Amino acid sequence: DAEYGEDDTKNHTKTEQASMPDYVEGEYEAMLAAASDAFDFPDFDEITIALPSARSNEMRRIINICRKSGKRFRTLPGLGELINGSVSIKALRDVDYQDLLSRPPVDLDIDKIQNLLTDKRILVTGAGGSIGSELCRQIIQFHPKQLILLDASETNLYEIQMKLKHRFGSNSNVVILCDIKDKVCLGRIFDRYSPQMVYHAAAYKHVPMLELNPWQTIQNNLYGSQNVMQQCIQSKAEQFVLVSTDKAVRPTNVMGASKRICELLMQSLVGNGTVMMAVRFGNVVGSSGSVIPLFRDQIAMGGPVTVCHPEVMRYFMTIPEACQLILQSVTRGQDGEIFVLKMGTPVKIADMARDLIRLSGKEPDQDIEIVYTGLRPGEKLYEGIAGQGEDLLPTDHDKITVIRPNNHWNDGAGGHDSQEAFCNWLNPIIQELYALAEKQDGCGIREKLKELVPDYTPQENECVL
Repeated sequence: DAEYGEDDTKNHTKTEQASMPDYVEGEYEAMLAAASDAFDFPDFDEITIALPSARSNEMRRIINICRKSGKRFRTLPGLGELINGSVSIKALRDVDYQDLLSRPPVDLDIDKIQNLLTDKRILVTGAGGSIGSELCRQIIQFHPKQLILLDASETNLYEIQMKLKHRFGSNSNVVILCDIKDKVCLGRIFDRYSPQMVYHAAAYKHVPMLELNPWQTIQNNLYGSQNVMQQCIQSKAEQFVLVSTDKAVRPTNVMGASKRICELLMQSLVGNGTVMMAVRFGNVVGSSGSVIPLFRDQIAMGGPVTVCHPEVMRYFMTIPEACQLILQSVTRGQDGEIFVLKMGTPVKIADMARDLIRLSGKEPDQDIEIVYTGLRPGEKLYEGIAGQGEDLLPTDHDKITVIRPNNHWNDGAGGHDSQEAFCNWLNPIIQELYALAEKQDGCGIREKLKELVPDYTPQENECVL
């Protein structure tokens, strides 16, 4: 079986395949021209793309040429996957959507991360989720003294436990099935294991579902997060990191508003001995329940592919990229800071659907129809990265910006001239939210959220109860 290989590495092994001439990295114009000419000849069966350093626009052009050849084409892993060790250079695979998002690998300060994590007791909540499990995979490579994996899903927890055991063979991991709403269980965990660093990734995240069940959003995302923060302070943990979202910026849904209040709550607890911080970023490619798996399933069934609106746009990152930047951010973290990851250019969901259809070997609007269904409850056309009154400041890392805590007492209604006044305003309203959640009062929850998050603009959505 003849293969045709495109290669941007300086030295590559030529086995039983026709290989293109070597080009130094970046000479893609010459490479693409050679590929176009070569693919006019039918005497090969498959194309191998060996361009792990290709940028997204270059990769799109390469894929378009490969598609026109009518042959199967596969790719080597990207640089990010190779660097973090999640795959081997030999792991040839079909081209995926994340290849079209490819960006330069994250510039990691390994020494700083190692100093932060090595020989530490580290707790990850939501350890079985998309972000939590990847955080565990990356953290364990820095040899923590103990990695404590906490999740409320036994299936997800079992899967990450088995994957870590298979890949790293570590026996120092502790796996705990626990709901963060269970204050007593959390207290016992902190008393027994005394985690020094806590990465809080546990949260409900599916916007339309949470619009129908807003009380669950408050109980899990807010009450559960407050439990974790309080335990960190009581047990004198060194550092607490809240995994937040760009949906906290000018939120139009209960989930985003709940995460914004978590950020405010985190900032209200500064100065208590635990360095409190948050990291805010957008959608991650391939996370559970995200749009890409849905599109793949719809394409496999022959369509149609459903997109909510032709103009809706979202920021996207790969899961490894997001987790690398989380770890890089916290090496810089000061009490009360919110780090905002640079996520590149927002992507139109309709364009993403077309790309996925083409990657499947079909043509959009010919072989597979795209149907627009309207925005779902709580959704908006565009996401932001900074809210009203928030100044994004540069850090010494080109992919990380920071919102300093200097003026966060002024958030919310009226403004506050001290941390004490801020807490005296924030905490009673949070308690009122908990009371409304106990009564499953969705309308009351939305009205109360507006008191804490003035730029929250709820939509008129029916609740299930």
